Amino acid sequence: MDALPPLAEVLARAHVVSVPLATRFRGVEHREAVLLDGPVAWSEFAPFVEYDDAEASTWLAAALRFGWQRSSAPAVRASIPVNATLPAVPLDRVAATLARFGACRTVKIKVAERGETLADDVARVGEVRRLVGPEGRIRLDANGGWNLDEAEHAIRALERFDLEYVEQPCASIDELAELRRRIHRLGVPIAADESVRKAVDPLTVARAGAADLLVIKAAPLGGIDRALAIVAEAGLPSVVSSALDTSIGLAMGAELAARLPQLDYDCGLGTAALLADDVVADPLRPLDGAIAVRPIVADPDALRRHAADPARTAWWRERLTRCHALLSG
Repeated sequence: MDALPPLAEVLARAHVVSVPLATRFRGVEHREAVLLDGPVAWSEFAPFVEYDDAEASTWLAAALRFGWQRSSAPAVRASIPVNATLPAVPLDRVAATLARFGACRTVKIKVAERGETLADDVARVGEVRRLVGPEGRIRLDANGGWNLDEAEHAIRALERFDLEYVEQPCASIDELAELRRRIHRLGVPIAADESVRKAVDPLTVARAGAADLLVIKAAPLGGIDRALAIVAEAGLPSVVSSALDTSIGLAMGAELAARLPQLDYDCGLGTAALLADDVVADPLRPLDGAIAVRPIVADPDALRRHAADPARTAWWRERLTRCHALLSG
């Protein structure tokens, strides 16, 4: 951004929250975040707690850009089609979890979760296909949880459910490229997520021919304009996704999706439905399979209701301070 806002101003505008989840996700039951009451818009700084300061500072750059200045790219749509997201829940909870998302035509299913087996994944994906019918769309997200041979075996076992794509089946770009070669005849596209947002060079996966499409997230990529530039240079179809954000974080993702010249896939921006509550009076939840692109403002009562305890508040403020120092340097 043109000028980094002073740390004192950022801290004065910061609210640390801990929002309960309706369903355990990524091993957590509460989503912690720093909400920033920026002069242009409310924004969110919420890198996962295990990320180091160097990686988290990119998330802060995105939050400051969104809260303190507007994107230079014009919006070309006011509504974003979204998918439902299904964590690794037991079969008897699949229907109830999906019901929280309403009438979404696409479901992203988490697979390769620690403690789960391929048989568990097959059963869960099969149950989703039964629920959504032949016209529903199913995509899988392994978060790099399979090695090359496991990924090939799993995709061959799951492709009978008519998969839209498989997201980050393996961790490394070399594995993705080889897997894509091995399963070419199956016609199951490979999407890259971590290989974009956690890479030193997010374009490496595209140059290597290791993916058919990119999953992009505004915060980990440093903001809307930087994400748009990556998509433009990669030359691949893209789907915008979230990182289990509150509605404030989702608003930045929606603004990114609104500015993509082409949007061929439903976006992973319906995850407010996984929260038991939110930080706004009118959450950005899916309605008829889409979310609106609109300004989002934190609700004072919700900020008080979900205020993090003093120890966690101090932890996040110290983290923000360190990341701000990295950006300043």
